[in-house]
Amino acid sequence: VQLVESGGGSVQAGGSLRLSCAASGRSFSNYVMGWFRRAPGKEREFVARIGWNSGRTGIADSVKGRFTISRDNAKNAVYLQMNSLKPEDTAIYYCATSLGTAGYDLWGQGTQVTVSS
Repeated sequence: VQLVESGGGSVQAGGSLRLSCAASGRSFSNYVMGWFRRAPGKEREFVARIGWNSGRTGIADSVKGRFTISRDNAKNAVYLQMNSLKPEDTAIYYCATSLGTAGYDLWGQGTQVTVSS
């Protein structure tokens, strides 16, 4: 059972990236999926989450209007579309899910996003 992120890279400010998180080992269609990030020298922070049926989403204020989370349960995948990127979006982005009752308990290895000014 694992989550694997991809799609990170280096872009200039104002650019876009689409992160993908591929889940394997079991179906994740019934679970909340989330994206988090950790910037250099900072603690990990919440970015976005999406309910099992895509009907409920949550977005951090810092990225609202620029980032969109979506999922494809048939592909066992979740995505983060990031537009109008800013240098402060530079971070390692992690995909996570909650399989139990104690919050997010399964994490991917992360993918680096670097935004230059």
